[in-house]
Amino acid sequence: MNEIIKNIEAAQLKSEVPEFNVGDTVKVYAKVKEGNRERTQIFEGTVLKRQNGSSRETFTVRKASNGIGVEKTWPLHSPIVEKIEVIRHGKVRRAKLNYLRDRVGKAAKVKELVK
Repeated sequence: MNEIIKNIEAAQLKSEVPEFNVGDTVKVYAKVKEGNRERTQIFEGTVLKRQNGSSRETFTVRKASNGIGVEKTWPLHSPIVEKIEVIRHGKVRRAKLNYLRDRVGKAAKVKELVK
């Protein structure tokens, strides 16, 4: 039983997943279905967390829209997510950036990682 589930999940993994970490600013291209039409919507923000691994891995992105914080969580290997584009790499020292939820304006920014 367990082996069957692993085989099904392995078949659904995406072949190319971009390299991004917590603190990075990313653009997520997601498919949105409206009635009988389908379009691509871009969600740009900071990655707050990445959870789990393998086929069930999820990531959460946060952005400020009209002064209100908006967070969305997507499965990494979902067919709804068309592609993930990394805009800039952030310099952070922890795995989950939940403290950004309490911050507003410049305090909510993450420093850029210069290599």
